[in-house]
Amino acid sequence: MPEELAGWLRQLRDLTGRSLRELARDIHVSSSSLSRYFSGQAVPPWPTVVALCKAAGRDPRPLRGVWERAKDGPQPGRAAAAPVRNDLPHDITAFTGRRAELDALLGAARDRSVVAIDGMGGVGKSALAVHAAHLLTADFPGCQLYLDLHGFTPGRERVEPAEALRVLLTALGLPPGRIPDGVAERAALWRSELATRRAIVLLDNAADAGHVRDLLPGAGQSFVVITSRRRMVELDGVQPISLDVLPSEEAAELFVESAGGARPGDVGEVLRRCGNLPLAIRVAAARLRHRPAWTLDTLVERLREGELAVSDVFEMSLRQLDPAQRRMFGLLGLVPGEDIDAYGAAALAGIPLANARSLLEDLVDVHLVQEPAAGRYRMHDLLRQAARADDAAADPVPAIARLGDYYLSGMLAVKELVEIVIPLPVAVSQPPPALPDLSSYDAAVDWMDTEWANLTATFSLAVELRIDAPAVGLGQLALIAHARRGGMAQLRHGLEVSMPAAERLGERRVLASHRYLLGAALMRVGRLAEAVPELEAARVLMAAEGDVVSEAITLLQLAEIRMYVDDAEGAVELLRQATAVLPPGEAAVRVRVCTGLGQALVQSGKYDEAREVVAEVTETARGLDRQTERMCLEVLGRAALGLGDAQTALDFAEQAVALNRATRHPIFEAASLTDTAVALRHLGRAEEATDRHAEAVRILDRAGEPHRLARSLLPYAEACLATGDRDAAARHFQAVLELATAHGLDHVVSAARAGLARMS
Repeated sequence: MPEELAGWLRQLRDLTGRSLRELARDIHVSSSSLSRYFSGQAVPPWPTVVALCKAAGRDPRPLRGVWERAKDGPQPGRAAAAPVRNDLPHDITAFTGRRAELDALLGAARDRSVVAIDGMGGVGKSALAVHAAHLLTADFPGCQLYLDLHGFTPGRERVEPAEALRVLLTALGLPPGRIPDGVAERAALWRSELATRRAIVLLDNAADAGHVRDLLPGAGQSFVVITSRRRMVELDGVQPISLDVLPSEEAAELFVESAGGARPGDVGEVLRRCGNLPLAIRVAAARLRHRPAWTLDTLVERLREGELAVSDVFEMSLRQLDPAQRRMFGLLGLVPGEDIDAYGAAALAGIPLANARSLLEDLVDVHLVQEPAAGRYRMHDLLRQAARADDAAADPVPAIARLGDYYLSGMLAVKELVEIVIPLPVAVSQPPPALPDLSSYDAAVDWMDTEWANLTATFSLAVELRIDAPAVGLGQLALIAHARRGGMAQLRHGLEVSMPAAERLGERRVLASHRYLLGAALMRVGRLAEAVPELEAARVLMAAEGDVVSEAITLLQLAEIRMYVDDAEGAVELLRQATAVLPPGEAAVRVRVCTGLGQALVQSGKYDEAREVVAEVTETARGLDRQTERMCLEVLGRAALGLGDAQTALDFAEQAVALNRATRHPIFEAASLTDTAVALRHLGRAEEATDRHAEAVRILDRAGEPHRLARSLLPYAEACLATGDRDAAARHFQAVLELATAHGLDHVVSAARAGLARMS
């Protein structure tokens, strides 16, 4: 079997004492091929087995039978396999030295489950861990995960265990709906999932033992590597590997390789000035490599200008920068997110885009900034700290305000394409020097997805620094992302923490839209009793401003709450009020109100009237936007179903699914899939109905939307009953009850209990 042969091959590899790269070079086989052979993913040719035996000093003949069985048996890779997650950063170039520590780390992977690498900042902990993880990839084929815990990142909150566990469990493929809330429960699930895999997990930059205790594996064959500036003496059973600065010989070798070759001069003094720290050595060597006219003595002379301290390496690099480069370096230290693009950097500095790109390239050249992907820039923690210290007295507010306005401008461009009806009085104080091309729908959504983590980090910092206009604007425009892909709980939190900023701005329209959005978010997470006063307060503010359009949209949201609690008549009354206050020219809002009215009429059993109301505005909807058209299709389909025409209902629902997929709205797609499933069940196609229900539930589970998930599971249970699968129906009703109880969805509890009662 391939697994048996792979075990022998790994033993041969260990006997050679060589790294994967060295072994590949010596026996003339690619590293990727060797990785597949060692992991059992492929069977090597016999000459490769012989070459491995020769490198290990072993007779190949005893392995001939094992190789024959592996060659003639079922071959790995012929069946389609799920892709294996590999989050490891790129292996560092010119990795030098650390032979004893690397051997200890590789050896520990055979009989230990956790290793903790400790040492001072810049000593090369992460470089060693990443290098070893790459060498061990073949031995841990289950997955290779990496997570920076930001235990010592300047200006960044550390990643707490609960969030770290969520990220790791998500990386293993678990949907949000399966991940519990508590740290203990998440830790237990994490240990359970790791026990079924042979995975390697790199937890980088841990603050202390308590930071990672809940992230450690239990039973199983997985291997965890921790890096920290602190020793993990409190963790039982964890093998420590402590790093000191490099020995002089290894430090000199690293400097020469990083500088692109030896040059005449005093390497020893350079190394002393760098404290033999790998990161400092690389920075100094980069200065020399990118200055062909310099000799090593030139570098030494520059280093002598300061005191004998490691920080002098950074200071020396900064002294080589011109004022514009140095200013950009300092500003990049303020960036709250993981990385930034050239457009964001231009806004941060308030300079033209071309200038920003040139400065970023200069900083990358001297290794003061990294470019992990084309056009994306980030800083090492030590360099971020140096950047902040370089001008510690500077006020960060102006730069973060400009960065906030960049993200705000981008989101406003996205808003023009994603069909948000409610007027949002968001203002940009300082338009950015440039924006990427966001003229197409796909480009706009892709930009939003790429920048989302950075945008939310900037929003949080704007709230903290009381930069009110960007805080309020980004908090409101977050609706665009969360309505499309889920995350209403996060939207609610963002609106709550930025509410004081909205109040400080002193503009009634801004405060009205903020309270409206908060009420809508509360409704979407099922907190109906809390949503109503927010929406009513927003309506009062809108009426005071004479904003009848927003008032009508608020009435639409209040009517939806009435429908959630089965008060269709009350919803109809509110929607007729909304229709009455709208001026004649507001076509888009009028169509939305009419679709809401149609929905309420369907719920009250007035199917003919619902169809008439919506049919009158359908053509107008097609000329407005795809989401309004989708709403009309949903109402027409549900009305057709109520009138007994299930085939027409199915046609409308499938059109709505297609529209949602075209506009990349998975949340709305799930709702349309549910409508499709209900129509299929009425047509007697119960098996197809359960498939559609399952697809909708998977979407909502991944999105982490418990309220929508609960409401989707109810018709799913009915579909299972139609197929005779009472056990599945009971499971779904029970899941609804658990979701409703856990999240305070009181209006769903009775439906779940009624369903379970039918099962008994």
